[in-house]
Amino acid sequence: MKPIKFPLAVALACLALPGLAAADYPDRPIRLVVPYAVGGTTDIIARVVSNKLGMQLGQSVIIENKPGAGGSIGSAYAAKQPADGYTLVMAVESSHAVNPNVYAKSAYDPVRDFAPISNLADVPNVLVVNPALPAQDLAAFLKLLKADPNKYAFGSSGNGGLSHMNGELFMKTTGTRMLHVPYKGLGPALNDLVAGQVQVVFDNIPSSYPLIQGQRIRPLAVAAKQRLKVLPDVPTYAEAGLPAMNNPSWFGLAAPAGTPAPVLDKLNAAVRQALADPATIDAIEKQGAVPSPMSRDEFGALIAQSYAHWKTVVEDIKFEKMQ
Repeated sequence: MKPIKFPLAVALACLALPGLAAADYPDRPIRLVVPYAVGGTTDIIARVVSNKLGMQLGQSVIIENKPGAGGSIGSAYAAKQPADGYTLVMAVESSHAVNPNVYAKSAYDPVRDFAPISNLADVPNVLVVNPALPAQDLAAFLKLLKADPNKYAFGSSGNGGLSHMNGELFMKTTGTRMLHVPYKGLGPALNDLVAGQVQVVFDNIPSSYPLIQGQRIRPLAVAAKQRLKVLPDVPTYAEAGLPAMNNPSWFGLAAPAGTPAPVLDKLNAAVRQALADPATIDAIEKQGAVPSPMSRDEFGALIAQSYAHWKTVVEDIKFEKMQ
């Protein structure tokens, strides 16, 4: 049987397919999986960016919320989707650095199973307390905690979540003890903070800011490189003497591993253009966040570095991993 000979033009076309696919991409709407509930910080950042991103790509970017298990359900789902650029996922510190370290068996590998695209925004964390607490600043708050270990309680989004781990890191760093009260999300935790059922929450700025504006909760410190425009009177953790706590959370974009590099490059370029738009910058900054686009390699390095950091924290506090 004679070997089949393809015309030169056909052979060249086959070699060019990846490039052609990237040139034609996207030719239909894109799904953006948000592994957290509607209204949370991840969802807010995703919705702020997705509209402008869709305009840059010429296709709609449709948000698909898949919450549950601290981001595990949506992240694991996204990792198993076709690596064609039509399913993206919000890759955030909680789901891609904390979550895989607090479960005995993670449903996904945050480095191996995803292709990083870019960070979108750095979101400062904020330590907020009930206004009835007799502490106007961080120093006074620490005196209260040291005078009465375990008298005060902090609420979190749930066992092993970022807000829980930030509370544990705070206690280890300051040599203090508080009771931990896990909730099913930060919304209920903040409600009980306002009601005085718990005295402290370690939150992200977007969800706490409306309550801060309404003077229903009091901010004592923020994790940010510099003071925030929206909270100019609140010191950073570094200014308050706790540099170990002064790391804002990152909220980025990834795709399933194996997505073609030209498609990833196109997405990275579109993200950079979206985050250069004044209206998008303003919308992000109004959430107390800071636009922070990166190269694909830079974002991949950030994920790996953050994962290693929280692995060390989980080991240091002797956290009993969840099943």
